[in-house]
Amino acid sequence: MPNCIIEMEKDKKIALVAHDNKKKDLLEWAKYNRDLLAHHDVYATGTTGKILEKELGFPITKLQSGPLGGDQQIGAKIVNNEIDFLIFFWDPLEPQPHDPDVKALLRMAVVWNIPMACDRATADFIISSPLMDSTYQRLVPDYEAIHTRKFKLR
Repeated sequence: MPNCIIEMEKDKKIALVAHDNKKKDLLEWAKYNRDLLAHHDVYATGTTGKILEKELGFPITKLQSGPLGGDQQIGAKIVNNEIDFLIFFWDPLEPQPHDPDVKALLRMAVVWNIPMACDRATADFIISSPLMDSTYQRLVPDYEAIHTRKFKLR
């Protein structure tokens, strides 16, 4: 499948998501990286967004809480090229009532080839990359063939 290029601007669109048991970890990471994050457009699911906005002191675009569709809203923004990368501190030891939504969000990040961190070490590597301060040409498979395929119905 051929690729197409999606240009990431210098100012990134960053989604921050955390399960309840990981909100403290994400907050600590975000506080440590506050000055970097403040130069970008930050999106977050409901409660996480409220906590981050209060503690970091800059505006965050808040979507619905994860179980109420926030994960799906982030996923839709990824599909529409409205999110450049995802920091998602999910809890691998705690089942979530919206696990299918979580899996769908992670899948969209991979399908659309956006950087994704699910732990602090990976988030540190992403946020400290020299690519954070420049434009970037992200390669994405050209899915046009899926849109134009023809089906034979018996």
